[in-house]
Amino acid sequence: MKGIIGIGAMLGLLVILPSIQYVLAAGDSAGEYLDRRVVIWGLFYRLMIVAFTVGTVVSGLIVWLVLRFRESNPKATPTSYEASGSW
Repeated sequence: MKGIIGIGAMLGLLVILPSIQYVLAAGDSAGEYLDRRVVIWGLFYRLMIVAFTVGTVVSGLIVWLVLRFRESNPKATPTSYEASGSW
């Protein structure tokens, strides 16, 4: 559970910190303009990195669960319901 909270906090910081940076930088210099396309593509790139990372972790977890709890696993033991035959 601590790992999930840590990953969530890290992903939250990756999204929130760039946004705060642009908000605070907007009032510093009145003469400079932001190229919105560059800013949007930069944010898109960062969010796609986060999305691919989360997708990789979720896919890996699903593969691990399938391999760990398959019926042909030598370490697999029947649950109490399966052993007694009462469903």
